[in-house]
Amino acid sequence: MKRTFTYQITSADAGHNIEYFLKEQGFSNQNIIDLKKMPESILVNGVWKHVNYSLQPLDTLKVCMKETASSQKIVPVELPLDIIYEDEDLLVVNKPADMPIHPSMGNYENTLANAVAWYYHKQNIPFVFRCINRLDRNTSGLTIIAKHMVSANILSQMVAEREIHREYLAIVQDKYLPDMGIVYAPIGRKEGSTIERAIDFINGDRAITQYQVLGRENGYAFVSLKLETGRTHQIRVHMKYMKCPLVGDSLYNSKESSYVATLSDVSQDTRILKRQALHSAKLEFIHPLTKKPLCFTQKLPDDMTNFLIKNMSFTYEEFQ
Repeated sequence: MKRTFTYQITSADAGHNIEYFLKEQGFSNQNIIDLKKMPESILVNGVWKHVNYSLQPLDTLKVCMKETASSQKIVPVELPLDIIYEDEDLLVVNKPADMPIHPSMGNYENTLANAVAWYYHKQNIPFVFRCINRLDRNTSGLTIIAKHMVSANILSQMVAEREIHREYLAIVQDKYLPDMGIVYAPIGRKEGSTIERAIDFINGDRAITQYQVLGRENGYAFVSLKLETGRTHQIRVHMKYMKCPLVGDSLYNSKESSYVATLSDVSQDTRILKRQALHSAKLEFIHPLTKKPLCFTQKLPDDMTNFLIKNMSFTYEEFQ
């Protein structure tokens, strides 16, 4: 993956060395170390310069980054890939349900990473997979993938500083869920499990979720949720804590965990989804390099839409 950054140095930038300037643009220490290993990666007015060089007014600083390696343990596999947006620095992808983000035991060739690896493999472009906002396997919707080490660093910092605003849509079992609210409940690992999370007011990590009920009917609520933090399974755990777990969530909804839908049982089959009813519907953030505002939305997938129609007599479009 190749990327060239060009900066025109102003009087305000003059006097600072290249290393300081690049850090101000969002380059990390590791990014700069890696650049030093690349031939002719840092040029001032077309001439290679050390990062200690003091920039002068009207200098043209050009940073030429070239990543030649690909993710070693990710096999390129031709899989559906719904790209919503792409530029030199990032991808925004609509991930379907039942697709893990990363390969793991038993999931070596069916992940989003495999699909992205194939996309660049067929273009003969080296690519390291760097997913920024990871979604659970059975959560659908928008996710960001950084295309190189610099955008990955800046986007990761933006996540940590809550500068990437995420909105999810969910269908939950409605047990007197207030119309709107904020859930403040720290989350930690559930004792005895490597997967499941639980509310832990003693050792858990800070977790905050805002929610608003968009509609309710027949014991279900259609909910919009915004994350202020990004803990593993945060929405699923917080909705369980509110006694309104997600429909179809076999891990956090005890009513669903023992249920097995069959094709012959039509009434039950319309009552339940084959996965947790959770969709990453909106991402809003400032572009990590161009600094332009970006906003992406993705409509509700068919399975959740059909559930609304069959069980709640309305569609998401009615609330837009």
